[in-house]
Amino acid sequence: MFSTQTSCFSNPSPPSELLPWLNAKGSLTAMLEVKAGQPLRVERSFEGYRQLSLLQKQQLGLQGAALNRPMLAWVREVQLYGNDELPWVDAQSIFPLSSLKGRARRLQQLKGTPIGYVLFKRSRTLPNQRFIEQTASGWQRQTRYDWYGRTLMISETFLPAFLSSHA
Repeated sequence: MFSTQTSCFSNPSPPSELLPWLNAKGSLTAMLEVKAGQPLRVERSFEGYRQLSLLQKQQLGLQGAALNRPMLAWVREVQLYGNDELPWVDAQSIFPLSSLKGRARRLQQLKGTPIGYVLFKRSRTLPNQRFIEQTASGWQRQTRYDWYGRTLMISETFLPAFLSSHA
């Protein structure tokens, strides 16, 4: 089981105006919609099955021999738009096939629906482990969630348009 929330920062530290977003405990979707003053627009760039890399398997918490076995997951990559023409967030959701059982199978049919609508429908927070790092695209939070006993990973990268919308 995961702790309620754990955050680990890489060096250097993120800009202070981004910290509340990187450390948000509940639905990032809900927070972004408040900031935008309207529902988010979701544009999918990829959705389908993909083999996971060693790093992705480690991020999902796999250990030992499981790291050496091929693992297939349902992967969804989207851009989230607030209230302007440029995307605010690049997001990637990874759902291991072993997690897509029962009601969780609906995660494969999100289409243009923000994942936060589904994940946080019944609970404002979920057990998770989070890592924050700076990437070439911007500051990213990677969160491994325990959603009703199912493990999934969501990475969200805050793009320059999001930071400029703060001004």
